Amino acid sequence: MVTIAGFLGLLAGLVGTLVWVLLRRGNRPTENADGLLIEEARRQRADRDRRSFNALAQHNMTPTMGDSYHTKH
Repeated sequence: MVTIAGFLGLLAGLVGTLVWVLLRRGNRPTENADGLLIEEARRQRADRDRRSFNALAQHNMTPTMGDSYHTKH
């Protein structure tokens, strides 16, 4: 019983520490825009990848027209 109480106390302490760290950060604006520029570049890259690697672009057909779809039924 002491072990369970100790474990739950440890978890509660960990959760409390995480909450304190997140609340301490606040909603301050960034000092520089480097992180925002990196995030925007990655978002644009992901959008280009989604458009160029979809089923229609790769196979020139919709996903339900392929052989693998018909053999699963």
